[in-house]
Parts: sequence; C-alpha cells; structure tokens
Amino acid sequence: MTRRASTLALASALLALALADQAVGANSSEPRAFGYTVGDVVTRRIALRVPTGLRLDEDSLPRAGGRGRALELQRVAVHRSLTGAPEELQLDYQVFLAPRELRVLEMPAVELRFDGSPQAQTLRIGAWPLTVAPLTPADPSPRDGLGELRPDQEPPQLDTSAPRERLLAEAVVGVLLLTYLAHVYLVLPWSAQRRRPFGRAWTALRALSDEPDPPKRRAAYERMHAALNETAGEVVFAPGLAGFIARQPRFAPLSDDLAVFFARSRAEFFASDPPVSDARWLVALCRRCRDLERGSA
Repeated sequence: MTRRASTLALASALLALALADQAVGANSSEPRAFGYTVGDVVTRRIALRVPTGLRLDEDSLPRAGGRGRALELQRVAVHRSLTGAPEELQLDYQVFLAPRELRVLEMPAVELRFDGSPQAQTLRIGAWPLTVAPLTPADPSPRDGLGELRPDQEPPQLDTSAPRERLLAEAVVGVLLLTYLAHVYLVLPWSAQRRRPFGRAWTALRALSDEPDPPKRRAAYERMHAALNETAGEVVFAPGLAGFIARQPRFAPLSDDLAVFFARSRAEFFASDPPVSDARWLVALCRRCRDLERGSA
C-alpha cells in the first residue's frame, strides 16, 4: 500500500508539472504605487510565458486611448522573441487628474486570450493601484506670497526713446520730400504758367467783353502780338508766320488761326473802316495758344 501511494503521488506530481508546462503564465513588474501627479507617465510591464502551440489573440489586448479618463492608456507594446512568441507586454498610462487631495486610481485588470493546441487559454492580470497627489496643498500657508492669488505683475517699461527719435527723423524727411515734390510739380508749373507770354495775355484778355470799344479791342490785339513776339524772340509779321511755326512746332495746329489773326489785326489797325472783330474768337485763340504753351513745358 505504501508503495502504491508513493507511485500515485509521483504520477500526480508529474501530471501537474506537465499541465503547468502547457499553461500560460505571467510575472508582472508593477511600478511604485505612490508619488504621482498630473502629467506623469506610469509604465506597467508584464513578462509572459507562452507554451509552444499557443498564440496571443491580438484582439484581447487593451486599446490605447479613452479620452476623458483620469488614467489614460497611452501606448500598448508587445515585445516578442526571435521565434515570434510574445515575451513581454508593456502598458504606458498617463495621469490626467489633478485632484485637490490625495486620490487612489487603479490601473485596470487585463485579460488576455491565447488560441492554439492543446486548448485555448485565458490569462488575467489583476488591477494595480496608485495614488495621485495634488500639485499644491488645499490650504497653503497664510504667510505673505503663499495665501491668496497675488495681483498681476506690472509689465516692464520699455525704452521707446530711440524708436520715437527715428520716427521723428523719418517724419521730417517725409515732410521735406513732400515739400520738394509740391514745389516741383505744383509751385514751379503754376509760377512758370504765370510767366509765360500767352499765359499773361490770357489773364489780361479773359475779362474782355463780347463787344469791347475800339481802344480795348486794339489793346487786345496788341497783347496777342506781344505774346507772339516774346515767344519767338523777335517781331513776327504775317510773312514770317511759317518761320515762327517751324521754330515753335507746338503751335502748328493753330497755323491757320494765326494767319486769320494777322489778317484781322491788319484790318483792325490799317483799314479805313475796320470791321468789328469777334472778341470771343480772339479770347478763344489766346486760350488755345496758352494751352499749347503750357503743354510744352
């Protein structure tokens, strides 16, 4: 009987060892359970022992993510051996809770499935606790600087003297440039216009009435002759009109009108019974001469 009992005990032990060799196992390397605050990353490592013939069901692995949780699973990594068998499961959690007092959180339990022969198996790794501390104590010291929130600090005063001086210098240069441009494009043309012969004649003739008396009419013709002479630099008569146009080609569009002007002027001054000239025509001719004179500047 004693020998039979010993034989049975030995057989049972051998059977248990054989079954143990065919069962999956795990050794969990847990992180410390204390001293964490918001933002810390906690890593849990689980060493796996997988018998030949079994393979890990990837769908049984926990999924990273889970937004809004106090403890969020950030990364799941399976480290394998050279044969492809899983050797270690790595789980990285991040703390997203900022409590006002010490809180206990749990890294959740993990249940893994293994498929294959001789039969499918399940491995459960239990939960693991850890504590999360507040960043600051709930009731800080009442000493100055540690109690209520302090007022906002005044912004630093920047020295703006150099930019203001540079801006002032740029403004002075801008004013000088604007003054120069106004002088070149406004004052000089206006002043030159008033100094031009036909410009001065137009200023004198534009107030001429439609039917002036003979003295005023003759004075108007004299004004036009004086403008022509000054423009040509010599006395211009009717026979010299072609030479005047050749030297002053800008007046070429008015060559016919200037010929009519000379004819009417001769009649005005030398005819025994001069016809009454159209004063409006003379004023219009002077204005057209002024425009050609001004456009050539």
